Amino acid sequence: MIVGLEGIVERRDPTFIHLNVNGIIYEVQVSINTSNAIQEKSVRLFVTQVIREDANLLFGFMDTNEKKMFDIVLKINGVGPKVGLAICSTFTPETFAKVVASKDVGMLKRVPGIGPKAASRILVELADFIVDGNESSSDNGALGEAVMALESLGFKKDAIHKALSGCSGDTGTLVKAGLKKLQRL
Repeated sequence: MIVGLEGIVERRDPTFIHLNVNGIIYEVQVSINTSNAIQEKSVRLFVTQVIREDANLLFGFMDTNEKKMFDIVLKINGVGPKVGLAICSTFTPETFAKVVASKDVGMLKRVPGIGPKAASRILVELADFIVDGNESSSDNGALGEAVMALESLGFKKDAIHKALSGCSGDTGTLVKAGLKKLQRL
């Protein structure tokens, strides 16, 4: 597995570079942030290699935190390398951490390829990576999952939060309580 490359930039576009490493030229997909950070011809990149049955792709990053962010996002069901790279192009790791911590679906929907359902799913799944594994985080995870389930049924987010305020329990209990209250609203 390739974890890093160092070489001479032969060609640079906003989303990829051709990197000459001792005579072998690799095409490396990069985020716009990484592309803007490449100022010299000689460059060293941290690489994530994605192997599929029809492609062997390399994704390069100047910053190790950006690579970690890409790798974590890639583990989420329904998020592929293209969307992961779009997230890295839209947010710096610090900004993305703030978006996840504040559970800001609106900011995450600004990323090309991410809609409201995908944004909610990403925020729910990343809560485990950012919050320590204490008891309150499992309640927040269940609440996030219940909100996402009710949104997928077509309810508005503000109505859902109003219905679920003061409720606690596991995801199933929260969804049932939310449905009962939403019928009355």
